[in-house]
Amino acid sequence: MPHTALKPAHNPFPASSRTTRAASGACPEPTRLAWAVQGAIAALALGAGAVPAPVWAQDADAGESVRLKPGAMLQETLPPETSKQLPTFVWGERMQGKTDDVTVLEGEVELRRHDTVIRADRVEFDQRTNEALATGHVLINRNGDRFQGPELQMNVETYKGHFSEPTYQLLKNQASGDASRIDFLDRNTMVVHDGRYSTCERPPGSRWMPDWLVRATSIELDTVEDVGTAKGGVLEFKGVPILAAPYFTFPLSDKRKSGVLPPSMAIDNQSGVQLTAPYYLNLAPNMDATLAPSLMTKRGVDLAGEFRYLQPSYTGRLRAAFMPSDRLRDEDRWAYSLQHSQRLTANVGGGSPISLRANLNRVGDDNYWRDFPRSITSLTSRLLRNEADLGWVRGPWSVNAGVYQWQSLQDVSAPFTPPYDRLPSLALNYQKYDQTLLGSPGWDMSVQTNFTRFQRSILSTAGEVKSGGDRSLAVAEITRRWQSPGWFVQPRARLHATQYQFDNATGVPTSASRAVPTVSLDSGLVFERPAAYFGRQYTQTLEPRAFFTWTPFRDQTGLPNFDSGARDFNLATMFSENAYNGNDRISDTRAVTLGVNSRLLDADNGAEVIRLGMAQRVLLEDQNVTLPGGVPVTERVSNMLLAARVQWDPLWSFDTNLQYNPKSGESVRTTMGGRYTPGPFRVLSAAYRIQRGVSEQIDLGWQWPIADLWGGASTRVPGRALGPGQWYTVGRMNYSMPDRKIIDLVAGFEYDAGCWLGRVVLSRLQQSRTTANQSILFQLEFSGFSRVGASSLQTLQGNVPKYQYLREEIVPPSRFQQYD
Repeated sequence: MPHTALKPAHNPFPASSRTTRAASGACPEPTRLAWAVQGAIAALALGAGAVPAPVWAQDADAGESVRLKPGAMLQETLPPETSKQLPTFVWGERMQGKTDDVTVLEGEVELRRHDTVIRADRVEFDQRTNEALATGHVLINRNGDRFQGPELQMNVETYKGHFSEPTYQLLKNQASGDASRIDFLDRNTMVVHDGRYSTCERPPGSRWMPDWLVRATSIELDTVEDVGTAKGGVLEFKGVPILAAPYFTFPLSDKRKSGVLPPSMAIDNQSGVQLTAPYYLNLAPNMDATLAPSLMTKRGVDLAGEFRYLQPSYTGRLRAAFMPSDRLRDEDRWAYSLQHSQRLTANVGGGSPISLRANLNRVGDDNYWRDFPRSITSLTSRLLRNEADLGWVRGPWSVNAGVYQWQSLQDVSAPFTPPYDRLPSLALNYQKYDQTLLGSPGWDMSVQTNFTRFQRSILSTAGEVKSGGDRSLAVAEITRRWQSPGWFVQPRARLHATQYQFDNATGVPTSASRAVPTVSLDSGLVFERPAAYFGRQYTQTLEPRAFFTWTPFRDQTGLPNFDSGARDFNLATMFSENAYNGNDRISDTRAVTLGVNSRLLDADNGAEVIRLGMAQRVLLEDQNVTLPGGVPVTERVSNMLLAARVQWDPLWSFDTNLQYNPKSGESVRTTMGGRYTPGPFRVLSAAYRIQRGVSEQIDLGWQWPIADLWGGASTRVPGRALGPGQWYTVGRMNYSMPDRKIIDLVAGFEYDAGCWLGRVVLSRLQQSRTTANQSILFQLEFSGFSRVGASSLQTLQGNVPKYQYLREEIVPPSRFQQYD
């Protein structure tokens, strides 16, 4: 008959029962030596070398103790033929039977075999077939999954059997449930009949009515694929059915699995009530899709979806939406967005593969961006980029060919001029670093060549007006940087040559050319000294910088402007040669820029605590090259830029930038901002921005647990934010002081109930001077059942600075955490 002498290290029975059991031959409190004896007995039963390594097994290569990683299932390390030979241990107060026949045990019976423990008042065990029939207060624990009920019949070798009227708890995702019957099909698959399933905690000894549950005619749970399949299922929340289907699947872990995603609801001043029920399809390890149909009470049904794919040679994402017959616009609405990148060939001519990159974004009408701000396509801009290009690199050479087009969504009340399309654009570049010239190493040189055909169509009162032309350009540059720990000097020389073919204002074909040389010299010093403030040691630096640039004047008034615009006035552009971006206007900048930075660095870790900087440009001659409609710059002294950053404590940071006009004695543009992050899920940010005569705004952002406001501070729970029962307030507000109104607002609350999350978000997004999209977004997310969805969560992630999602991946539990 099976071994009955040894007992596991953990004794789950009370002291009153240990005396009786010890009298029947069981050790009352075995030590690691007892484990060694048990291992020796198992070794005799299995044959030499059959016993798996213990948890504290030594790593021969590493030379140190290593533990099994959490969640490791020991039976996965055993081959099937070894598993069949494992011994079975049984205990009981009374036992009767015959060798190699049926054994009956009564009174606190325990049957233990490898990773399975069965406890009951009475067990009949057939040694010939390994069939066990357990009755009375039956508990079975398989790898930490626990089942309890009145009667169990199971083959302890094949794990096939059934359990009558059981309750159950799964270890991996802490799911609980009950059923009229559970059929165990094999070691990893079971079918729950007329049952319930939820990840809400099941309190011991009380009636179980979770906040949410799946109720179904049958639920198949596959713990290998981590998928649950419900037939005739209903998803209930607080006793109210919110989703019913004859068949649906759901994940049993955080791994990618097909199943329903969190449903969401929004109330919109334009579309009415919007209900979205997404479904996730895990098509393959490298391919998935999300279907997100939405019902809008004022418009109709919007069919949206996303498809993602990943292959060794290409990857991409396709998002699309289609609404047949929008009732408000009386037309079909559609949109799509495709991002794709691919290696078309293997290495060509000793260089890189030829690569393809495509980014396509199209919508069906000019009003799509304002009517569907929460569409899965996320095409809420009025200027949509469409481009495709091919590239190849070999050593210092690179080739690129592409087409670049814009779709502009015009508004009669606020029209704008779109950029030129480039159909096509061809580029050949050469770039070489650290070359030796005239016996001096370290020179960098480059030549960029490009041919582009520009085209644009603009609707006007006279009808459609087309313009465009061809541009060929070549830019040659050479530079070298001399530097040491305390200084640097970098000269640069550049020649910019351009040839045009275009139609002039009267429609006559015209050609023009231009060649502009530029020389510049950048230099700086770095001084350091030790310093001490408020009892802390620092390294203080002083870093003066001088930049000289000289570009002669070339008359460019007769040239077209395809892609040039004014650069923003900041520290980076003040230390650059050209005042314009693009290639159609090269400014005749003859100037010296002077600046200085001072930094305070922590002497222990080198962290930057304070940075102060200022810069100003002095024109040596007037700047006469302008954009179309512009005027020459005759003011020789530019505005002064002042910048400061302070992070005295890692929890606090403060930034400010000031553009000061010394002639008028007032600031032209000011930005001030600060952020406070005292811990996880706690962030406050504020910014003040003013551009004199243009705008003045205050921007606030936050995420904060409400309990902190009255002293109920809580600590982080791994993977579960700050634990169940927590309310969070979250949002961002942009306020215009001259208009005395809120421009953009996203604000709401999140509630973490432990086994489910709830969100309510108020959104107001300005679309024009007179119109705004206002909506209230609702979302439920069931932990361990539905994965992260879109709608309100997507809105929070896209608008709130440093927003943290309340759920994160955690290490799956070990089966020893629920050991019997």
